[in-house]
Amino acid sequence: MDFDFPNPVKIVQRTARDFARQVVAPLVPEMERSGKFPKPLIKQLAEVGLLGLVTPRRYGGSELGWLARTAAVAEVSKVSAAVGISLQVHHMQSAAVNDWGSKAQKERLLPRMCRGEFLGTCAVTEPTGGSDLVGMASTAARARGGYVLNGSKCYITNAHLCAAPLIIAKTGEGSRGLSAFIIEKGAQGFSLGREEHKMGLLGADTGEFFFKNCRVPESALVADEGEGMKVALKTIGEVGRPGMAAVSLGILEAAFDEAVKFSKSRTLYGKPIAALQAIQWNVADILTDLETARLVCYRASWLKDRGRDCATHMTMAKLYTTEAALRASRKALEIHGGCGTMLDYPVQRCFRDAMVCISAGGTTEVGKIVVSRAALN
Repeated sequence: MDFDFPNPVKIVQRTARDFARQVVAPLVPEMERSGKFPKPLIKQLAEVGLLGLVTPRRYGGSELGWLARTAAVAEVSKVSAAVGISLQVHHMQSAAVNDWGSKAQKERLLPRMCRGEFLGTCAVTEPTGGSDLVGMASTAARARGGYVLNGSKCYITNAHLCAAPLIIAKTGEGSRGLSAFIIEKGAQGFSLGREEHKMGLLGADTGEFFFKNCRVPESALVADEGEGMKVALKTIGEVGRPGMAAVSLGILEAAFDEAVKFSKSRTLYGKPIAALQAIQWNVADILTDLETARLVCYRASWLKDRGRDCATHMTMAKLYTTEAALRASRKALEIHGGCGTMLDYPVQRCFRDAMVCISAGGTTEVGKIVVSRAALN
């Protein structure tokens, strides 16, 4: 069994690491201060190929696959989880359009997304919640030549950075009563709401969509009417959840580095606190979580690259890694003592970012339900 990355994945990982250190890192302080995503960064992400990792070459992508995507998102997230989540959500729409879109939709959207004309997003969550898809309130009623949408979406990553988001709305009842649409910004009746202010992932754009008698042509429909549940579940389960696992893996790596660095440099009783057994135990716990998270994340992506059943593994990766990142960042923060509560120390950002990642892409409880069903069935 070979645990080494293939050479193309190593190249992507190294490219993402260098890009994150050289381009993203200098932007982090202003992102933390303003809470805004630096728009010029979108083109820069495109120039190094990070936007098109899972997009076919004929549409401008590199088609390097899911293991490469996981490695890249983790490297970026180690420096900025806010940029990491923006990147992984972009991949969600890219994958959804490639998997379910018409030839015209693919030709119109995917090259633009690879070039960095906008960041992609998928709008599913509503003010009433995101776990009960069948219970969503947004509707798309048949009208002459298309549909009329009414409703709202919230907590949408890249909301203000996406020119043509993918939307899920009700066209009927039950699991066959959901449909997916591509709605161009500027469509009459489609408006953006406020920019949300989060405790973590500062700089990742998060907002709301509103639809009031928003008329769209039938060509806006993605897949067939009634297939929105399939579109949503596959995109969330096989792209969104491993994406959040990769973001959390990056946070975990950053927390480990900060814990080790501080424990070696901080002195107490005339020696580094790394000599204290309590500190050593915490560092051991963090490293064990990190190595375990790497294995579950990489294996899930490896399975998808080979076309094998991976949905449960993706959910396990997300479930384990998001919780592990929170555990590890808390332990790393405790190693820092009072310094860990100071904004001058990056470890507090690891903790805040890890908290926000818990519910993104499905709560811990939903993840456990998905995994337990697979185990029991």
